[in-house]
Amino acid sequence: MTTVRRLLALPEWSGAVRVLAGAAGLDEPVSAVRPLSDPAAYPPGSGGAGEVVMVTGPVEAGDWRLDALLRRVVDAGGAAVLLAAREVAYGTLRLADRLGLPLLGASADVLDLLVAARLFLAEPETDRARLVLAAHRAFDERTLAPEDVVARLGELLEAPAALLDERGQPLAGEVREPGAVRVREVVRQRVPLDDGVLLAHPALLPGAPGPSFWLVVELRGTAAGRADAVPVALSVAATAVQRWLLSHRLELERDARSRTALLGDLLRLDGEPSAQLRRRAADAGWQLTGWHVGLRIGAPPALDTVAWTAQVVRVLRSEGVDAVVVEHGDGWTGWTTFAQEPTAARVRALADTLRTANRALHGSVGAHMGVGRPHPGTSGLISTVAEAADAARLAATRPEAGFFLQVDQLGMAQLLLEWARTDTFEPAARALLAPLQDQPGDLIRTLSAYLDAESSIAETAAVLGVHRNTVAARIQRVERLLGVDLRHRDERLALHLACRTVSRPQEGFQGS
Repeated sequence: MTTVRRLLALPEWSGAVRVLAGAAGLDEPVSAVRPLSDPAAYPPGSGGAGEVVMVTGPVEAGDWRLDALLRRVVDAGGAAVLLAAREVAYGTLRLADRLGLPLLGASADVLDLLVAARLFLAEPETDRARLVLAAHRAFDERTLAPEDVVARLGELLEAPAALLDERGQPLAGEVREPGAVRVREVVRQRVPLDDGVLLAHPALLPGAPGPSFWLVVELRGTAAGRADAVPVALSVAATAVQRWLLSHRLELERDARSRTALLGDLLRLDGEPSAQLRRRAADAGWQLTGWHVGLRIGAPPALDTVAWTAQVVRVLRSEGVDAVVVEHGDGWTGWTTFAQEPTAARVRALADTLRTANRALHGSVGAHMGVGRPHPGTSGLISTVAEAADAARLAATRPEAGFFLQVDQLGMAQLLLEWARTDTFEPAARALLAPLQDQPGDLIRTLSAYLDAESSIAETAAVLGVHRNTVAARIQRVERLLGVDLRHRDERLALHLACRTVSRPQEGFQGS
């Protein structure tokens, strides 16, 4: 069904016709358009329902014939009156508002507007077809950056357009209500606005669980009348974004494979790197000299690390950390380099900064992080990365530490981790702690936090968020149930190792 609002959205009418009064009737159906050279030439009882009367001759402001025309058009069931006039008497405007009849003012030739309207009424799909052709011309087979797609889409539709990421945050362009898009629903969307409509189309990679981007257009005011034709053009633009995503993904995967292969060659080194390996590292922008501090960022197995690498780098850089980051297994391996041996204070400051970055990454992707000690040269790089990997394994099991650990904080725990990798220790550890399982009071977690805190009741209470008397009572129960004395160093060491072993997430043991 064609309405007055839909006519106003025609390319020939858009910008050339404005609503002077009677906006309440813009959604009335239109069945025909009728030229009228003289307002007085529209006698009572003429015309028909849904007719737009287009006055081709000049009309003076305050001409009584115009008021009479408005009343006659309303009586005949007409849809609107269009004038080639810039100024209309205030009384006439009030009359149009009171009648609910759109009074339109044209700055273009009325006969041209008449032809465009009649062609559209005769073939309503013509406008859609023209828009599709224009979209294909704008988004041809060349790969366009998403920002360019948005710019061309806005020009094509003469409406605000934007590109949103998978969280609904604008990346390019601008619309007033990006939050209206339901980003978790992977379907084309049409959202009513107070003064128009918002159209959104997802742009997906094949096999991806959700859209990488959303293309959004806001059609407000009279432009909303074109909302039925715009989705086809939006679909063509989304295809252009998908084409860029595929091309960009291939580049990312190629670069990731290259980085991962280079890292693997470095970690397998037994001696000094060859000239070829040093050249490859230099080409990648990796500095092998200096003092390195390794970091390992673990992530859930299902996470697309290639797609998230740029975000990891952005988070680190936002905290002032310029680090090499390489996709490696379920997560990323990286390091930052100092020209001179860093002081203890500088290492602590770096650890604090990385802890802040890890909080952001854990909130977004569930990451955990381990940090190694400073070591010099290529062999030192290998050592600090290995330390960071060990720390990350422990960090994954320590929510009380914010899923973050630095090797300097581990002490004996790092050695315990190596021992706990044997096949014979795990059953013994489970048997040792079995009396605590299913006991009230979260005894295994309390014992683990107590041993991590070097037997400090106060620090354990702070970590667990309970009263120190509660911790003291729980520790007494642990000693009684296990038949141990935690004042003895050897018994503390054995229990510390057992707690570390049974609390690893992949084992599925819960001690509460």
